[in-house]
Amino acid sequence: MEMKTVRKWCRNIHRELSYLFTGVILVYAISGIALNHKKDFNSDYIVKQESFVADGVFPMAKEAVDKEYVLATLKRFDEENNFTKFYFPDEQSMKVFIKGGSSVVVNMNNGNAVYESIKKRPVLHVLNRLHYNPGKGWTIFSDVFATALMIIAISGLFIVRGNKGLWGRGGIELAIGILIPLLFIYLI
Repeated sequence: MEMKTVRKWCRNIHRELSYLFTGVILVYAISGIALNHKKDFNSDYIVKQESFVADGVFPMAKEAVDKEYVLATLKRFDEENNFTKFYFPDEQSMKVFIKGGSSVVVNMNNGNAVYESIKKRPVLHVLNRLHYNPGKGWTIFSDVFATALMIIAISGLFIVRGNKGLWGRGGIELAIGILIPLLFIYLI
């Protein structure tokens, strides 16, 4: 097969697979950036804390706390309908669990409390879920996608000819692209 025909096939395969998988490339790129910065922010959830003083006379004995008291405390945040349970992890504090992962912790000695709300990030949470591989079907699709990326990369090497192609500037850039991960592997 002559090189002109090889280039034509590479260009067609490269173009069609690129169009087909651009959406998935963006999913992995966006969630990958978010996951790379997990130390900087929680890309799955928005976590907010709000301090307040609980109603009542403190110090309060845990025997004085009942479900009605807890529901009244949650009413301040419109969470009374999301109550699941409460308990006392120690003598000084009460923890209230709210559906969806939110919670309230009350210091039983002085009434100081913290409401922590947890909400899923609308887009990133879903993208991260795909990045973490949620099941066998996605595993199969991800393997097809990874194979397609290899085909896109290899076919792209043969599209341009001459001094800007694989045997010119493109070859130098390819070598640099291979060296970068190798340097990180050996230097880190």
